Amino acid sequence: MQGGLTYQEAEKMPSRLFRVAALAAVVGALAAGPAAAAPSWAPASNAAIHPGVQTFTEGAQCTANFVFYDSSNVYLGQAAHCSGTGSATDTDGCTSASLPIGTPVDIGGSKPGTLVYNSWLTMQAHGEGNADTCAFNDLALVEVDPADAGRVNPSIPFWGGPTGVHSGGTAVGDTVLSYGNSELRGGITQLSPKQGKSVGDDGNGWSHTVYTVTPGIPGDSGSAFLDASGKALGVLSTVAIAPLALSNGVGDIAKELAYLNSTGGFSVTLASGTESFRGPLLPI
Repeated sequence: MQGGLTYQEAEKMPSRLFRVAALAAVVGALAAGPAAAAPSWAPASNAAIHPGVQTFTEGAQCTANFVFYDSSNVYLGQAAHCSGTGSATDTDGCTSASLPIGTPVDIGGSKPGTLVYNSWLTMQAHGEGNADTCAFNDLALVEVDPADAGRVNPSIPFWGGPTGVHSGGTAVGDTVLSYGNSELRGGITQLSPKQGKSVGDDGNGWSHTVYTVTPGIPGDSGSAFLDASGKALGVLSTVAIAPLALSNGVGDIAKELAYLNSTGGFSVTLASGTESFRGPLLPI
């Protein structure tokens, strides 16, 4: 985003973090994945691993977005840039460096998870050349250790859901909801839920520019965004300083998931929450 500041640029201040990644232009992507049977989830009230938990990749703190699964494994989503190793100004996912597949990631379980997919690495391996893809595709999967598979719940804290996968982009004024868990908040969870509005799409629908109360901050990067009906909308990728100061860039999860399933060697489904979606709190 021109004039923007990536979360990695900001998060390098408290730890080592953020940068914006890339999103792609995969034609026709609805992205719910195949019809594998959903696992038996732990109760949301005592699940150790869920959307909104803090993730740590070699010291870089992010917020987990959604839970995914296939016929064999359960995965927790984070932003691809959370494992980035380049400078703070490296924002092109098709050229920016990343820690390798197999890197351990602390996700709050009894054992670390394992980085098994990173959109940056996949785009580089496939020679991706679409500018929107390279600028906005920002999704990674962390495989949950089998010892912790029974400790996972896919519900978004506070909001409930997701109720499915949003497709079709956003219009100006559309309501968005999120849950960030930056360590900079010092554990004050009352500041984690956020509601806001879209101010339109970027990158041919690969990114949604949003304002929320309060805006995302370093450490919130990678967190989940929902639409007003509780469907999974996207992944928090950037914070802008211009031209729309304090706006956030949210990568489109339907397109990111379609890219993952078509090029990453996976066939995963985004898990629906077990907790009912509570809906927006402020007037829409």
